[in-house]
Amino acid sequence: MSLAAHATPFRFRQPSALPGFGITFGFAVTYLSLIVLIPLGVLVVQASGLGLEGLWQTATSPRVLAALRLSFGVSFAAAAVNAVAGLVVAWVLTRYAFPGRRLLDAIVDLPFALPTAVAGIALTAIYAPNGWIGALLAPLGVKVAYTPLGIFVALVFISLPFVVRTVQPVLADLDREIEEASATLGASRAQTVARVILPALAPAVLTGFALAFGRAVGEYGSVIFIAGNMPFVSEIAPLLIVIQLEEFNYAGATAIATIMLAISFVSLLAINLIQAWSRRRFGHV
Repeated sequence: MSLAAHATPFRFRQPSALPGFGITFGFAVTYLSLIVLIPLGVLVVQASGLGLEGLWQTATSPRVLAALRLSFGVSFAAAAVNAVAGLVVAWVLTRYAFPGRRLLDAIVDLPFALPTAVAGIALTAIYAPNGWIGALLAPLGVKVAYTPLGIFVALVFISLPFVVRTVQPVLADLDREIEEASATLGASRAQTVARVILPALAPAVLTGFALAFGRAVGEYGSVIFIAGNMPFVSEIAPLLIVIQLEEFNYAGATAIATIMLAISFVSLLAINLIQAWSRRRFGHV
């Protein structure tokens, strides 16, 4: 019997008991095209007017390189810190009952609801050299406001909820009987956390990290107040795009935006591949 007889025919639409595949699929594709694909496609087309040489010159100019390095480097650091801190916060809110837990749980969502400009002004007032925390750090020689460290603080603030809200439901659904079985078999608490709990939470933590990183890379409102916006020191890439637009250099603005889009896409793709590997490796969906 030939191999063709055993081959499973490819089906674009998998069998489902739910009706309406054609309508919902068409709506999903149309909606995503109008909201995401077409605007990003227009951006790439606009930037292509410069040609590869023009894009390369823009990407390798010292000021753009400094802004990209700062934006992506600090965003990665903020997302990494929140991946750990957010996991701890989610653990406390999920596993422990204490007075004020609901209030603390609501506070986590404040960066979602708070306008970014308000967050930037508040953080600047607190971390400025004459602010509550800035005044305490000044004698130690630590300056937060108007430095890259201030950008890091702002990005940690606005991206924390993404990790907490991604990990929290997964942690709540985690079966405690697995932990009890691990303890019954003689595993210590550290071994249970390292070999039972963390592998189950790894995909959710990576998802939260990716969301936090993507949010931080594009942040503008809260950063411009605390950054100082000094070229080659504390100037982020989104601000550089705005400056190019104010100077009517639309080609330069779209070129920088396209470069940011390409770097973000590659970074998020790599994170998603690692997430898919962790799901296959540890057997959790």
